[in-house]
Amino acid sequence: MANAHARSGMTMLEGVHFNFDDAAQRLGLDPAIQTLLKIPYRQVQVEVPIYRDNGQLEVYRGYRVQHDGARGPYKGGIRYHPEANMEEVQALASIMTWKTALVNLPFGGAKGGVTCNPRELSQAELERLTRTFTQRIDLIIGVYNDIPAPDMNTNAQTMAWMMDEYERRHGYSPGIVTGKPIDLGGSKCREQATGQGVAICSREAMKRLGETLEGKTVVVQGFGNVGSNTARFHAKSGAKVIAVSDVEGGILNPGGFDVDALIAWKNDRKPLADYPGAKRITNDELLAMSCDILIPCALGHVIHEGNASSVNAKMIVEGANAPLIPTVDKGLKERGILVVPDVLANAGGVTVSYFEWAQNVQQHAWTEAQIEAELESIMCEAFGNVYNRAAGSDLTLRQSAYMIGIERVARARQLRGI
Repeated sequence: MANAHARSGMTMLEGVHFNFDDAAQRLGLDPAIQTLLKIPYRQVQVEVPIYRDNGQLEVYRGYRVQHDGARGPYKGGIRYHPEANMEEVQALASIMTWKTALVNLPFGGAKGGVTCNPRELSQAELERLTRTFTQRIDLIIGVYNDIPAPDMNTNAQTMAWMMDEYERRHGYSPGIVTGKPIDLGGSKCREQATGQGVAICSREAMKRLGETLEGKTVVVQGFGNVGSNTARFHAKSGAKVIAVSDVEGGILNPGGFDVDALIAWKNDRKPLADYPGAKRITNDELLAMSCDILIPCALGHVIHEGNASSVNAKMIVEGANAPLIPTVDKGLKERGILVVPDVLANAGGVTVSYFEWAQNVQQHAWTEAQIEAELESIMCEAFGNVYNRAAGSDLTLRQSAYMIGIERVARARQLRGI
């Protein structure tokens, strides 16, 4: 994260503010309202002390930022990463506000994180870390107040620990987190939802161009939960996934990968670079690869002023949060490269999180068919709204998306009273 930001010359928070200011000015928002919507409602920093397995006491730092709750309870993931910090969490909480508003969910935006290297922690240490962090933010979360979810380096097990720790003080509260195991009230389709939403957006973008995904070449940067499911759903739609990568580098197969076999290889904890029959490539080479669709699903600001000119894709669909520095949007548009922004493209995850929360509150489980139909409906409507607003104007899809989200939050804030 830090290295990407150093190369880009702009922090993630500066990038989010750039997008917000641009959209707010185009909307003609009152400057005071702009200030109100930009500043988070609440920022909490906590100490997270745990005893390591060797008996040594170690103190980590945790964060939770609640950005805006005018449209409903705060919603956002918890990430564990060595470079997690308050500024990054602020940026991601802000993105969640505009994202939930854009897809018209009754949520506001939040985000959380703990500065740690989860690869250096045992399962028992991760559990202690999660439970202590939950205790420290207990007063500001709640089923109708702030609902955490998994994010980078956290998963369904992390959410199970969070839920259990919260319920020790508050009683049965399955709606306190989303992205938890199905056996504990989680929702079907949740784990695949972000990748599925990315694929829906790719398909809808191609449809607007009079084309389909059939036979299109796809390159995916990042092969975690989002990237692997993104690749799987594109392949399922007939696209050809020719390159993928993780933190250690990428692999190329011009004929297209068997994505299910590739996911099985990854799930066996085998290095992606050792996958048989594939050519090794660097992440930089992957980003510059000639393809129909480039999908960055890793960290922020991986495409910046220093490498944007080498992008050789016809379309970029943002699976990660803020993978492009905002100042490259104009140049990419001038080159005819369509960019589907993160606030739209990766909103499938929070959409199915909403379905999970609704099921928990109603104490009624939905079928897989119901969930997929509702996800399809919400993502297609949001894509149509964004595309139609940008059509026939000089707006990028990002500008259009931010304008729709900001407009909705501003209206809710004004209706409530300032």
